[in-house]
Amino acid sequence: MSWIGLKELMEKPEISAEEVEEALGRAARLVTGNLPEFTKRFPKAYSENGFYEATENVDWTTGFWTGEVWLAYEHTGNKELLEAGKIQMESFLERIENQRDVETHDLGFLYSPSCVAGYKLTGSKVGRQAALMAARELTGRFHEKGQFIQAWGPLDAPDNYRLIIDCLLNLPLLYWASEETGEEEYREIAEKHIHTALANVVREDFSTWHTFFFDRETGAPDHGATCQGYRDGSAWARGQAWGVYGTAIGYRYTKRQEYIPLFEGVTDYFLKHLPEDLVPFWDLEFGDGDDEPKDSSSASIAACGMLEMAKYLDGEQAKYYRGIAKRLVKALADHYAVKNPAVSNGLVLHSTYSNHSPYNTCNHYGVDECNIWGDYFYMEALTRLNKDWKVYW
Repeated sequence: MSWIGLKELMEKPEISAEEVEEALGRAARLVTGNLPEFTKRFPKAYSENGFYEATENVDWTTGFWTGEVWLAYEHTGNKELLEAGKIQMESFLERIENQRDVETHDLGFLYSPSCVAGYKLTGSKVGRQAALMAARELTGRFHEKGQFIQAWGPLDAPDNYRLIIDCLLNLPLLYWASEETGEEEYREIAEKHIHTALANVVREDFSTWHTFFFDRETGAPDHGATCQGYRDGSAWARGQAWGVYGTAIGYRYTKRQEYIPLFEGVTDYFLKHLPEDLVPFWDLEFGDGDDEPKDSSSASIAACGMLEMAKYLDGEQAKYYRGIAKRLVKALADHYAVKNPAVSNGLVLHSTYSNHSPYNTCNHYGVDECNIWGDYFYMEALTRLNKDWKVYW
């Protein structure tokens, strides 16, 4: 296996403003073209043979589709997209009111790009109500013993006293709720969780654990493990990307100076394990020469994190991370983005949702396919490069 070096990485071309505009316009057209199938229903989390099937508003991923609708609406002003977003916010309100498939920390993934975004863009009372209900539900997953938000399953499940790195992107829902209501509890829980998470999921070499367990009786840190990655000691690519974006989000809301070197370390580890085409394999253990699938979604997530953190760094550092993000996005736009709807009804090919290995407990699905969060974060990265974007997170 081999990875690209920093010198070779810096020699790769950055995406130009014209290329950003072209890629974002194409993505917005593809999203608009999918509205007949995906307005009252939602794309499944991952495509099969390049095409998403329609599903009800279930699972942890449907908010990303509505996020794509809002990003496309921001770019085009198309009223058809606006109406679709409104219809989908009604669906999210009904979902939280009826407590359908909400026993998860992923309420931020569900409600930030759908209802918080819709409220910010349109002033929707429906979006505001749904997002505040979801934020309240999320606070109920916080464990005082251990000071973290439990990832999955019933709160009394003996084998699920854990957090996962993904939750760093669920916390903005709580920060928004605190700002919106003036209630400090939301912010306090978010800050306790992020401090616990970053103290435990980042290893000494700045690679990251997918999941970390705590002692149910004492709340003490117990051990790290993986479900999604190749093996416990490896760095699952999407998890590392959540770490890049998550530390940037953490700094944005807390301004804790110790999060800056964490961001730098986690990001540099990610960059040191990129292959020649800048789009990582599904686990960073793998490089060029390995017969393993890629995960294009992790490149988009990491690019968004670098673009967010660049806003808070000094000139040269900001320029460095923004330039890296532009190189990743160019690689995606040139070689991974869908350009013909006859090939796929998604936006970005060659992503990996869940890949089984001899050392993990994953099911095998969504491998070398589109996935809906990969599509969303690709559009978000393009939007960030296209204008001074008011973030949904």
